[in-house]
Amino acid sequence: MNIMDELSRGKAKNQKSISELISLKGKRSLITGAASGIGRATAIRFAEAGSDLILIDINEPELEKTKSLVGKFGVDVETYQVDLSKKVEIDTLWKTLEGRDPDILVNNAGVYWFKDFTDIDETFYEKTMAINLHAVFWMCQHFVKARKDRGGIIINVSSIEAFLPFAKGLVHYDVAKLGVVALTRAIAREYGKKIRANVIVPGGIETEGVKKLKKEAIMGLDAGKIGLSFHFNARLPMGRFGDADEVAKVMLFLASDLASYVNGAIIPVDGGFLST
Repeated sequence: MNIMDELSRGKAKNQKSISELISLKGKRSLITGAASGIGRATAIRFAEAGSDLILIDINEPELEKTKSLVGKFGVDVETYQVDLSKKVEIDTLWKTLEGRDPDILVNNAGVYWFKDFTDIDETFYEKTMAINLHAVFWMCQHFVKARKDRGGIIINVSSIEAFLPFAKGLVHYDVAKLGVVALTRAIAREYGKKIRANVIVPGGIETEGVKKLKKEAIMGLDAGKIGLSFHFNARLPMGRFGDADEVAKVMLFLASDLASYVNGAIIPVDGGFLST
């Protein structure tokens, strides 16, 4: 038997099965914005894959509902009510987790507040940036400090708005979400030997927030927002909105060993919106 045959045989012997590659058993995942939408769907998929969970949100009642939904999978679940716009609360969270920090960090939390660019004041700007960008920065910093020698996985959530601003009144949101992309890629570059950092770019996802916006537009006879929804839907190559679980499944891929050589990637989950 030649050396190539020996190498092939050794590789085959060490190769994991699909079920082993997708498993998160023995891992602990921290997910922000876990009280609803993409965050809740991700918590459910990660629990199904065997991961213990640390769930973060400002909405405690809905956070507890997520905890009950993942209970059937028999994983350990901790919940923390945290205002991510306040760095002191982020610091306190990580102090609490010291010695049992997560293997996987999912920065999903964000706010989608509309306001005309010329009407934005400092208070509004600082609040939206604090949640949509600064919180991601501080969460990643704590994670890297804790995991840079042991390794780990970061999954950040951006938006199609960062690459193709479509809706009016979201300049502040667009800026923050493009910042999340830059942050993720910089971490991948600097810490890629130990930490895999990737960013998901969702678009056209039928979350509770999107449903609420649609309802408000219809009830308030807001022609601008109704028209925006119509044109957005018409632009989707797949002809439909996606659901939160369709994003969560990509999250699971990135968190698992299936994505062992994926680092610094920008992955749209948008039904093809950015291609049109």
